[in-house]
Amino acid sequence: TMTAITNQRFSSRWAFLLSALGIAVGTGNIWRFPRMVAQNGGDDGAGAFLVAWVIFLFLWSIPLIIAEYIMGRKSRKGTVGAFVSLVGGKFAWMGGFVGLVTAIIACYYSVVVGWCIYYFTQMLFGSLPQTTDAAWSLWSNYQSSGWPLLFHAVAMSGGALAIWRGVSSIERVNKVLIPTLLVIVIISVIRALTLPDAWSGVSYLFTPQWNQLRNPKLWLEALTQNAWDTGAGWGLFLTYAIYIRRRYGVVKNAFITAIGNNAVSLLAALMVFGTVFSILGMEGKTQSEILVIMKESGPAATGLTFIWMPQLFAKMTLGKPIAILFFLGLSFAGFSSLISMLELTSRNLIDFGLKRSTAIGCVVGVSYLLGIPSARNLDLLGNQDFVWGVA
Repeated sequence: TMTAITNQRFSSRWAFLLSALGIAVGTGNIWRFPRMVAQNGGDDGAGAFLVAWVIFLFLWSIPLIIAEYIMGRKSRKGTVGAFVSLVGGKFAWMGGFVGLVTAIIACYYSVVVGWCIYYFTQMLFGSLPQTTDAAWSLWSNYQSSGWPLLFHAVAMSGGALAIWRGVSSIERVNKVLIPTLLVIVIISVIRALTLPDAWSGVSYLFTPQWNQLRNPKLWLEALTQNAWDTGAGWGLFLTYAIYIRRRYGVVKNAFITAIGNNAVSLLAALMVFGTVFSILGMEGKTQSEILVIMKESGPAATGLTFIWMPQLFAKMTLGKPIAILFFLGLSFAGFSSLISMLELTSRNLIDFGLKRSTAIGCVVGVSYLLGIPSARNLDLLGNQDFVWGVA
């Protein structure tokens, strides 16, 4: 009986940690982090950005996650209700601001989840791109077509269905897919680092160019990215905490989810940088040329992960099934984050007295419409990502 009891408790804590990692691990780590590193790296290395990013993990993200857990658990309300019940009516606007920013991010985040779903279908039915040109044309042809609008719709309607039906089915799927994605990321890192010349990418990643720390934009981007990839300050943990029962290990959970999540970001960067430096190094490009190409992999490096990861899989044994699972896992990781954003917005509307189905309908419909410009234009998506990331 003793083991039965400990097992039970472990499994629920495990389920909670997995769903918290499901919020945290998403395209923010695997798509956004490598592209931010590439954009903010200096000529000699990107280490300065990483230093600022780690500082903000402890100064900003972990304290905020702890605060969110406590607010959600005490008030059992969405972001607006939580601020009102814990700090009083005149701070309602803060909860409103948190809710608004997350709601707007959901609009273009859905577009990125759409890319993941599209790439999953491509890996499933197409062949892996063997050359950089093939990978580029897969990306450009998709972006210049009407497909992004359709896949943005698929992501949104999937999200609506998931919240409407309840989140339990997603939890079941995430229990399999998030660990699968993590395993694939680790395999991919190992494979990327065994490619010729990959270690020059690693040394670039970790070499700090200290004079960069004088640049305020670097600190701003590092802060934004840490808040982005941990999910701190979005009100998502606050909303999930409504559904946590025990007063148990808030601080420990915050540390585990935040540090575990940042480890995933670093793995994603190792995987992408190793791959790009190896493939372009073999094509005879110099480091400065490689950096230019990375920064220009789609406007604001939006295509970095999507253009280079399929080429890494093409160089692996069992590359095709691994590529299929990678983009399936990434779709679900992005999807679980999207659902928590839509749930947050719907929850606020429900607290204002709307019926659940009406709230979900409004949120999804409006979010789809507001996401259309980002689906059509990548420069705009990059701009939205910067603005609302800072917000």
